[in-house]
Amino acid sequence: MGYDYGKIWVTGASGRVGTMIRRILDMRDVELFETDVDDLDITCADEVTKFASRNRPNTIINCAGLTDVDECEKNIEKAYRVNALGPRNLSAVARKIDARIIQLSTDDVFSSRQERAFNEFDTPNPVSVYGKSKLAGENFVKELAPKHLIIRSSWVYGREGMNFVNYIIQKVSAGEKVRAATDEFAVPTSAKELSRVIIRLVKEEQEGIYHVVCRGGCCSRYELAREIARMLGKDESLVVPAMLKELHPRMEGPDYTLLDNLMLRMCEMESPATWKEALAEYINEIL
Repeated sequence: MGYDYGKIWVTGASGRVGTMIRRILDMRDVELFETDVDDLDITCADEVTKFASRNRPNTIINCAGLTDVDECEKNIEKAYRVNALGPRNLSAVARKIDARIIQLSTDDVFSSRQERAFNEFDTPNPVSVYGKSKLAGENFVKELAPKHLIIRSSWVYGREGMNFVNYIIQKVSAGEKVRAATDEFAVPTSAKELSRVIIRLVKEEQEGIYHVVCRGGCCSRYELAREIARMLGKDESLVVPAMLKELHPRMEGPDYTLLDNLMLRMCEMESPATWKEALAEYINEIL
């Protein structure tokens, strides 16, 4: 038998990270509670309190979130309800039952026109509603839950749902042209690599803020899309360069949100694979 994780409650369980956490966890060592929006609304404090009081998890992993950047801009209230109010409710109940909460956050809490990496000690400065709402969620977690872990990642992809990587695979595989931003930069990170580190951080009862992204430096959306086309054996010219503002009119480029896994290195913890290795593994798995 391995480490006894006790009772873990995963919200947003049908998403790419929630699903991968279940696949990786040794179910002999954990009693797992999984909920998604159809089962439980994390924006409803009463629902959250009743579920937590009945099941009393010792760890809450919040994978739920409204991640569509354009949808967040169009529906600000919904963005803050899901990305801020939800974590507030979960944090309040975590304090009540003496549980640890793990909040998944994003590189979008940063924004910069300079090509530099942000570590866990840098001050966030989000410009999008998505980034602002996720930062608000982080702040509620820090303020309300004595035992908390905030994990920021970037450009997370997996089998579940439509994300940038899946979108490019779908379009390029069909021989369709697709536009991708040349002036938006971050680090692509697979849900599998992210989930591996999340589980280790839970096992070691880490707290605070950790950045968890794949190694190998950053790339633009355009470079990532061309790499996907290359790995699929497709014509890279199917990927058409575009400016960020053309694709998302409310956003100006260049935008660099490169996360540095400083805490992982300082704590001498294993880093994820390179983003190209993780991407190749993902494509091989789904094809």
